Amino acid sequence: MLKRIFIFIFSVMAVQGIAQESVTTFQLENGLQVVVVEDHRAPVVVHTVWYKVGSADEQAGKSGIAHFLEHLMFKETETLASGELSDTVAANGGSDNAFTSYDYTAYYQRVAADRLGLMMEMESSRMTQLKLKPEDIVTERNVVIEERNQRTENDPGALFREQLQAAQYLNHRYGVPIIGWMHEIEKLNLEDAMEFYRHHYAPNNAILVVAGDVEPETVKQLANEHYGNIPANPKLKARDRTEEPPQLSPRRMVFKDPRVAQPYVTRSYLAPERDSGDQETAAALVYLAEILGGSPSTSVLGTKLQFEEQKALYTSAFYGGMSLDDTGFGLVIVPARGVSLQEAEDAMDAVVAQFIEDGPDQETFDRIKMQLRASRIYAQDNVESIGQTYGRALTQGLTIKDVQDWPDILQAVTPEDVIEAAKMIFDPNKSVTGWMMTQEGVE
Repeated sequence: MLKRIFIFIFSVMAVQGIAQESVTTFQLENGLQVVVVEDHRAPVVVHTVWYKVGSADEQAGKSGIAHFLEHLMFKETETLASGELSDTVAANGGSDNAFTSYDYTAYYQRVAADRLGLMMEMESSRMTQLKLKPEDIVTERNVVIEERNQRTENDPGALFREQLQAAQYLNHRYGVPIIGWMHEIEKLNLEDAMEFYRHHYAPNNAILVVAGDVEPETVKQLANEHYGNIPANPKLKARDRTEEPPQLSPRRMVFKDPRVAQPYVTRSYLAPERDSGDQETAAALVYLAEILGGSPSTSVLGTKLQFEEQKALYTSAFYGGMSLDDTGFGLVIVPARGVSLQEAEDAMDAVVAQFIEDGPDQETFDRIKMQLRASRIYAQDNVESIGQTYGRALTQGLTIKDVQDWPDILQAVTPEDVIEAAKMIFDPNKSVTGWMMTQEGVE
């Protein structure tokens, strides 16, 4: 009985239209874009400043400076003591953090709605008033070095993925790890940090997203009060990134590490990202990744290789469409005991080739379409997630309209679109194949 009720509710959700968030946007005179996403179900607000600069905007030889500066932004400003912002947020029952990506750096606080003005007062202070000391550099550089040691150097899988990314992007900065190369992190200094800060941190290079129990007019008043008097940076230039040259042949790499417990094969292909006004191909690639490797029990790779042929312990496919420049589409297979890496790779290729010939199963396709619609509905329950959706999109070249059109674009995808996307993406000349192996070389 409960199962029938669940199916009924799920089906109703699938056919009903998805209500859009109430979104208001405006721009201050100094160029700061402000986005207000209203959600009055709880007296909570998420206040986030997104800077349109990430690790892919770093100067060559200064890898990791964007992430390093993120750490330093919690130090002293002209009006805040070192650590005061986080301490104040915690004292007010909230939480805060920051994160760096290839395309953006963001700082957020989640607090009671009546603390919004206080958050703006503190966050605006560190937009242009950061006061760094030599000892700050030494302390936080050691923290970043230890972070890289723990998350990358001590993890063969992370080292493997880092090398694959570098092999995929020979010229574009997406080939450089966000945290930076160790030998360059160790040389980052006060001058590097302040130069990066003064060039990129300004209201005309930022987006303020306020999501939660707020009114647009109140946000506008507070934004003008706390951010409006910060001058724009007249020297700010448009992003100017190196471009990736056409890839003309397949690339392969073997990574050996004695710490590897389970060898596996992964392959990535250069793929188009979601572009403003042109998201249809990206939507088809979302379906392609889900159909091929979304669930071990129902995906094409999982059903065929894990259950029918029993050649794999695990399979997956993934696509990262949220990116300013060309992104990647990937496949992974972990071979079963007694299956070599070459046999696993060949089996994976055979399944993909057969899928392109046969096309997606209609029942599977319809189920995924329903799941995508339902996931969009469920996502509306998380005000923080909603705010991040708009922030990420706007810092990566999309518009509010693109974000709001995306659910309908996903629903408009057809099986034929998925096959066309598969034929486009699975070009061996745009691929990088990696073998993860033990030191002894299990093949």
